[in-house]
Amino acid sequence: MSLRQRPVPSSPPAPGPVRRVGRVIAAVVASAVAFLVGAVVLGAYVPAVPKAGVIGPVLGGQYPLQVAVLALVGSALAWLAWRGGLVRWGRALIVVTTLSAVGALVIGGVQLAAARQAGADVSFGEVFSRPSYPDTAPDATVTYASPDGRPLKADLYLPKKASGRSPGAAPAIVLAHSGGFHTFDKSDLRGTGRWLADRGVAVVAVDYRLASPGRPTWDKAPQDLVSAVGWVQRNAARYGIDASRVSLGGTSAGGTLALNAAYRLRAGTISPGAGAPPLPVDLVVGFYPGTDVARMWEKDVAGTREAAELFTGGTPRQYPERYREVSPTTGIRAGLPRTLLVVGDRDRSARPESVTGFGAALRAEGVDTVVKTLPFAEHAFDDAYGSLTAQTSRQILLDFLTGRLAD
Repeated sequence: MSLRQRPVPSSPPAPGPVRRVGRVIAAVVASAVAFLVGAVVLGAYVPAVPKAGVIGPVLGGQYPLQVAVLALVGSALAWLAWRGGLVRWGRALIVVTTLSAVGALVIGGVQLAAARQAGADVSFGEVFSRPSYPDTAPDATVTYASPDGRPLKADLYLPKKASGRSPGAAPAIVLAHSGGFHTFDKSDLRGTGRWLADRGVAVVAVDYRLASPGRPTWDKAPQDLVSAVGWVQRNAARYGIDASRVSLGGTSAGGTLALNAAYRLRAGTISPGAGAPPLPVDLVVGFYPGTDVARMWEKDVAGTREAAELFTGGTPRQYPERYREVSPTTGIRAGLPRTLLVVGDRDRSARPESVTGFGAALRAEGVDTVVKTLPFAEHAFDDAYGSLTAQTSRQILLDFLTGRLAD
């Protein structure tokens, strides 16, 4: 009796050339995505990691939901590579991209919770559609001063219903832009300007004299902001502004200038370039400001030393009196205007401990001070106009200027 031979199981057919190329392409693209999102998320959580700690807080802090979506796309590509036969490679990529997606979503969740706590009406449409400054124009552009014969311009963003002849006259804020004292201009504030104006606060975004090699402006730029405050107070009725509610504020270097000018104006130690000094402001705002210009020079993060030297004309050893005069820390004393300080907890330039310490020193003198630290936020977190941190910070600013914000 003969035994029947069992059939030998056949191996699965080898993938065709199209499939082989497709799985390799999917794996390569997924690898690039995994490397990018992995570095971003790692850097966002651990800023001390070289390279990743620089890009992570910026991209992960401003665009966490976009990073999550990209990571999920990478996971899908990795799954295709795995299904195509690249098992180990595909599995490793799935792990990296999935963990990155989860990490990015956690960042977004934390920031969303902070936005809700601040009372911000978050628009997810803006999160994805407004990655940069919106395209908006001011209601008017004026010359507010002409020091040395050079006109300084201001962009006005005005509430539609304000009227200087009615009780509805609007509060206003003079805002100074960032740029390390030597670059950028008032147009960087257009998004914030229009947003506040649409909610009843007039914004006067100003240019000020910028420093350049051999042309320091430590004794000019703060005075320019004082001139701007005076111009707004004198012209308040014309633009429907309440002259008794003109505030001063700024971002980064502009925040340094605003704090310094407001404190010195209250102390009577600063005057505009021309004309009588304006009335002191009752509110001042610093978004991620440099609170001590000498410290900016010492730490030298992201160009802060160059900015300090251009602004003052030299080093702290050469001009200690200039550094003291322009540093907001020098002006700490009782009786200063109510102060709002906003900083990101991942800020490398305006270190959060420096800003919060500055706020504590103000409080110790009895100054009404509000300090807000935004999670997973780097310097200039509001550059991404639609980001969760930018939407949160605008709400904080609005509530401060309208008297609704408590610490």
